[in-house]
Amino acid sequence: MAGDPTKHEAYRGDLLAHCYRMLGSVDEAEDVVQETLVRAWRAADRYDPRQASLRTWLHRIATNACLTALAGRARRPLPSGLGPPGDDPHAPLVPSRHVSWLQPFPDTRLGDPADAAEQRAGLRLALVAALQLLPARQRAVLLLREVLQLPATEVAQALGSSVASVNSSLQRARASLRAAGPVLDEWREPADPDEQATVERYLTAFEAADVPGLTRLLADDVVLEMPPVPLWLAGRTHYREFMARVFALRGDGWRLRAVAANGSPALAAYAPDPATGGGRAHSVQVFTVRDGLIRRCVTFADPAVLDPFGLPHTVDAHLAV
Repeated sequence: MAGDPTKHEAYRGDLLAHCYRMLGSVDEAEDVVQETLVRAWRAADRYDPRQASLRTWLHRIATNACLTALAGRARRPLPSGLGPPGDDPHAPLVPSRHVSWLQPFPDTRLGDPADAAEQRAGLRLALVAALQLLPARQRAVLLLREVLQLPATEVAQALGSSVASVNSSLQRARASLRAAGPVLDEWREPADPDEQATVERYLTAFEAADVPGLTRLLADDVVLEMPPVPLWLAGRTHYREFMARVFALRGDGWRLRAVAANGSPALAAYAPDPATGGGRAHSVQVFTVRDGLIRRCVTFADPAVLDPFGLPHTVDAHLAV
């Protein structure tokens, strides 16, 4: 029965991933998913399984709730979406708190392991960041057609639109994403089989404050982003100089923990705390790895981003992270 809350609850992870792609925020996605489940429970007597599967019906409700939430809101970018890269690795790191930044998504929130592999493919940061460039309805059409693979007739019905309008929106959305780079491939390309091993080597070098070791793991055109700081850097040389600056200012003794975010390997970083000898929550770093080299590191430098991962804000000097 559609009115059985346990049946609705089984789709929570799936709905959360969908709403995150729409909104770019885990916090907002959780709120919309909860609203979706409440709406579904209240409208259960109007659900007709002959018209749509329960999953499709729930996603229709969630999509329209997302569109309402997005009305009048600015998109959630990464620093690279705001302007060209910086050329000074020693520039002041001034956060832009007025920007609503894209947030990382913890893979552990995906729910059913049977669906997790497919879901992770559509959560890569480059893809989600590009989705935020689209007008909200184009974003919705693209996700309903490309991810859920709903027929155009069902998408039109869900959005109160026409099939012609849906097809036109889909074409414009695809064109916009192609202009943003090869991000559509993120849906289909398998991950680099060596990416986890590469990031583990990065972890070892980082905890050792080994700048040459870190540098050997970087692609020539590597990108480093650090929201909420709008500055971003491109190129191995700038990355190396920035990391040397970090260790010179903050010292060694950093402690890192491997996590998974946006279908990618990630590290939760704890900065050394001289007062306790332990570490204080600093950031979640999400990596793009290809051909055994790190191509992009997005460092979400806000301790609050550790909360959705269920991680503490401090670690003891004598305990493993």
